[in-house]
Amino acid sequence: MTITYSQLEETKRIFSDLLESNILPDDIAALGSEVKFYNESNQLTVPCPLKQTELISALKGIESVLALKLSKIRFESSNTAKIDLQHALLFLFSTYCSSVNGYFKGDKKEVAKYLKKTDLNEAQSDPYRRMSANLYRTKDNRYYHIHGSLDATTTLKMIGMPAFVSGLTDYDEIVEKYQTRLDQFTCDELETLNVKHKQAGIEALKREDFLNTPHGKTINSKPIFEIHDLETETPPVPFTNIGEGEKPQILAGIKVLELCRIIAGPTIGKILAEYGATVIKVTSDDTLPDVPFFQIDGNMGKHTTNLNLKESGDRAKFEALLADADIVLDGYRTGVIEKLGYGPSKVTELAKKRGKGYIYASENCFGFSGEWSNRPGWQQIADCVSGVAWIQGQALGKNEPMIPPFPMSDYGTGCIVAISVLLALYKRNTIGGSYWCNSSLVQYDLLLMNQGIYPSEVWEPNVIKNPVFDPFRKLSYYDSVDAISGGALAIFKQLNPEALQNEDYFTSLYSEGFGGMIKVLKPVVEYSGDLEVGYKCSSRPNGSDAPEWW
Repeated sequence: MTITYSQLEETKRIFSDLLESNILPDDIAALGSEVKFYNESNQLTVPCPLKQTELISALKGIESVLALKLSKIRFESSNTAKIDLQHALLFLFSTYCSSVNGYFKGDKKEVAKYLKKTDLNEAQSDPYRRMSANLYRTKDNRYYHIHGSLDATTTLKMIGMPAFVSGLTDYDEIVEKYQTRLDQFTCDELETLNVKHKQAGIEALKREDFLNTPHGKTINSKPIFEIHDLETETPPVPFTNIGEGEKPQILAGIKVLELCRIIAGPTIGKILAEYGATVIKVTSDDTLPDVPFFQIDGNMGKHTTNLNLKESGDRAKFEALLADADIVLDGYRTGVIEKLGYGPSKVTELAKKRGKGYIYASENCFGFSGEWSNRPGWQQIADCVSGVAWIQGQALGKNEPMIPPFPMSDYGTGCIVAISVLLALYKRNTIGGSYWCNSSLVQYDLLLMNQGIYPSEVWEPNVIKNPVFDPFRKLSYYDSVDAISGGALAIFKQLNPEALQNEDYFTSLYSEGFGGMIKVLKPVVEYSGDLEVGYKCSSRPNGSDAPEWW
């Protein structure tokens, strides 16, 4: 059978469709001709039937178009961009490619000594509590993804299980305990409990069922990101001149306050840091848990500081930072930062007072319109509710949903919001004003599903009939995100070991905070001419720096 599918041509199609979708002004979209894609693969190395490589490559193309436009404005330079499809694929599981002193995410015991203990509630380190974030079958043979988030206690108590079980570490035994317990609940009963206790769970829906919900109808009518005017009084903000000897980076001098944790939000900040922005990630080690390993990749190019925004002294320090900021990134549940007094309404007020606009950028799970917009969520929750999990399971020959490997919708969403921020910076530079940018994990998933799945002549020989994938195809709905992603990574290493060893894809820097050499993925887009991308500093754990601009 002749296979006519081309990963490269499909990437170009998606890129062209995005350019024609009116998400960018015509004069910016015209720069799409300066973007090239290369290095397609003739095999599938990640067992997901959806076109993740093609979509993220196309999105990186959109990102590069905006960078080229800002380069013209700021440096009066004409550059071109190119994107290696295999490099872009690695971006979708960046944290799994990252290491400290040669130890990766899967090397749990060895890498732990380098990490800061930010897992305050043992949501990650305790195997029993970790499995409170997982997909299970319900009494009525539906599937519900409970999610204990960064503190499993509420979810566990909600379903009548103990908060801690000392010494319980056996994976199969843990799964059996959870499934036995959840066999006692119908899906609707779990949903009622979940809403009552404000947890991040959701039923795994098929795509058509999600699109028939009121929320699905609302969010499906939205573009992939939105940019709202917050105020139109402040004048255009010119870019500052770069100093002698400084790199020509399009965001040099732009100051970013990052109020985010985990993956999607920090990915926005990391992309802005790649383009030269000064980024400060604000967390609070005593009150806000975070996943320790994710900080290796997610904090690259940033400073990190501890501030508790509920305490007056720390609020004063934060407000001093905010006074000089250009961009605020918000990765918390909708309205949380606004309630603390630092949301879009606050930056609008401050913009008018200082005569210089702000850009406020938000990401969440469900989107910022519709009845579920205030629900908490995570990558797995978005993939379950949108229909991605059912597509994944059915493509593997199962009549059940299954979480896809890697936090791909997290990274994709981070890229989309970064795109919206670059566009908002262009607007602030040319017409002035302040802007609120937003997108969500569900919006990324809808865009992804709209591209369709791989044709059977590609999927069947590459995955279904390829014995390399046999261990992965034996996994089931109840297998953890760690088991699924770990299994997929093992296959990737076997099929494409060159990618993870390609020094052109990675950068290594010493990190004082992590106490060793860290290795992370380089920025995906390559530019010609004098336009540079890269990190101003090495990564460090949360709370490593004083709360001051650097």
